[in-house]
Amino acid sequence: MNLEQAVLDKLRELPPDKQQEVLDFAEFLQQKSLTKKPLKSVKGMWADLKVDITEEDIKLRGERTGEEDIEDNYERYGLYFSEPIGYILKADGNRIPLNYGEIKIKKTTGKYHVIPRTKPRTSY
Repeated sequence: MNLEQAVLDKLRELPPDKQQEVLDFAEFLQQKSLTKKPLKSVKGMWADLKVDITEEDIKLRGERTGEEDIEDNYERYGLYFSEPIGYILKADGNRIPLNYGEIKIKKTTGKYHVIPRTKPRTSY
């Protein structure tokens, strides 16, 4: 008797709830053994996008979003990009491209960060 047959024989002797536990554990071991590529740094992830946007570009080409709030330290703009700047990863493996970015510019420094979205937000 080979190993596979021995495992199947033992599995068949277990009640259904224990069989499910064996299956869950086997799936865990399978996932654990898959080789995972290391994540790129944030800088590396954006490097292929060739996105080089200045604060002035954002203000000229972007659409002002949000309400003016004196106490808020950010100005908000929205921009559409020709290439996706991110993706929503679905559980089934599908990816939804994000071609819109909400850009928050810090009023005191001019530094900004982008929040990828599918379209402009409707409420703030």
